[in-house]
Amino acid sequence: MHNYTAYSEALKGLDSIIGYAVKANNNLNIMKCLRELGSGAVLVSGNELRLALAAGFDPARTVFNGNGKLPEDLKFAVEQGGLINVDSEFDLDNIRAAAKATGRKARVLIRINPDVDPQVHPYVSTGLAGSKFGIRNTHLQWFLDEIRKDDDLLDLVGVHCHLGSTITKVNIFRDATLLMVDFIKEIRAQGFNLEYLNIGGGLGIDYYRKGDILPTPKDLIDTVRDLVSSLGLTLVIEPGRSMVANSSAFVCTVTGAKTNGNKNFIVVDGSMAELIRPSLYDAYQHIELTGASISGVEMYDVVGPVCESADFLGKERMLPTPAAGDGLVVMDAGAYCMSMASTYNLRMRPAEWWVAGGELKQIRKAEGLEDHLRMFEGL
Repeated sequence: MHNYTAYSEALKGLDSIIGYAVKANNNLNIMKCLRELGSGAVLVSGNELRLALAAGFDPARTVFNGNGKLPEDLKFAVEQGGLINVDSEFDLDNIRAAAKATGRKARVLIRINPDVDPQVHPYVSTGLAGSKFGIRNTHLQWFLDEIRKDDDLLDLVGVHCHLGSTITKVNIFRDATLLMVDFIKEIRAQGFNLEYLNIGGGLGIDYYRKGDILPTPKDLIDTVRDLVSSLGLTLVIEPGRSMVANSSAFVCTVTGAKTNGNKNFIVVDGSMAELIRPSLYDAYQHIELTGASISGVEMYDVVGPVCESADFLGKERMLPTPAAGDGLVVMDAGAYCMSMASTYNLRMRPAEWWVAGGELKQIRKAEGLEDHLRMFEGL
């Protein structure tokens, strides 16, 4: 709630949509909470749209992103009346076909790749010229001509860009928005009535790394406020990670501690199957022990039981030596933890709990092997 309020306060005076990126955390109860606060939703699959509708989101305040949107999902999105980003030539063809098949005009934004470097890990950088996302700047006119030819099927209502995530320098957003202003003026000069400017999201959060510059939602919005105001457009932002990441923790139990003679290891029951970011991006997330039996501090790699050398939650951490049964907490796991979790090694996904007023409330059931076996019944 605090994170949503920070964005809402920062956007005062601007027409805006806070589009929560469902891919960050798709817990239905969390989504319902954000919808009640006034959030819209940003989606990257048809099932995310269906989940957003189940959570009560207004489909007119949803944005369907993605470089490979499926034709059947596009039909559903057009039927619901949401905003759809055009990402490529074939994507435009599929959106056009979806509009024709459903008998409804598609409300589209063109996702323009601004070729601005967000200075983040390449896996979470989405706005450079080499990205798989967005159209080539130099090919914009072709898209405008194609949309104009089918204005009975396609309604161009805005433009979109997205630079990436874990961004810690808000001047990058201004650099991209300045480029988008030029594109908007060019598009409007050709008679299109634009309503929306979507500048994406991607603010980094405090992962307890010393020396990080940590911008706030207000820092981000103030960087582009004058540009957006001058355009008379509704600003769409896509805070996913920065809305939920620091709201949750991944709670594990220590199985034991060991050494191989060169390295010390704390082995826990959590793993890359539940939290893949450290293994996938070499991401840093702060780790603390909670047991009463902890003793002298050593350097440890914190690892899980998955049969992969890449299965770690943190490397080279100075931590007290725990005993079996002690608690270990990985901080800031509210984004891209459960939403990216798998059942690798037949590790079933854990329960999720809501903490409020000193009380625990279960908001997602743990999976069991019976859930896996059920998929094979009757075959």
